[in-house]
Amino acid sequence: MREEILKAVAILKNGGIILYPTDTVWGIGCDASNVSAIKKVYEIKKRNEAKSLIALVDNETRLERTVEKVPDVAWDLIEFTEKPLTIIYDNPIGIASNAINNDKSFGIRIVKDKFCKELIRNLNKALISTSANISGDKQANSFAEISEEIKNSVDHIVNLRQDETEQKQSSMIIKLDASGLINIIRQ
Repeated sequence: MREEILKAVAILKNGGIILYPTDTVWGIGCDASNVSAIKKVYEIKKRNEAKSLIALVDNETRLERTVEKVPDVAWDLIEFTEKPLTIIYDNPIGIASNAINNDKSFGIRIVKDKFCKELIRNLNKALISTSANISGDKQANSFAEISEEIKNSVDHIVNLRQDETEQKQSSMIIKLDASGLINIIRQ
């Protein structure tokens, strides 16, 4: 695993795009602060740039460095939600402008997956994560279901967990405003 982390981090630091296993489905990822890399992710997915992306962070400290203010209710949700949870926060910090929603909000998930945690820790930045499919196509729930078009579009495919057949699900997504009001986007 260590060798794969080092390879992926080198690609990410050079503005590259990786295909990698997450705590949910396989993801297409890049450095969340790199405008050019994020543009490539949109191109690979054939996704409208008006649709924002999400990022993964490895721990609570990095979350606090990536959001202007984490509402108190977010900490309870993070602690007590068993399913992977992406929370949309207001006013992200250090995230490339083309990844952020027009209303200045941005989705972030603290990962529990060991590989993702170590990858982000070594990158020392938030990591863009979007499902490994062309926008509008069926989501790939395992590596085997990822299209050749996606596989051929990235700079590096992480050589871990490619044989897993367990069906993974996307994270739950909720939006929190500064007052702590919760809006469920995806269950």
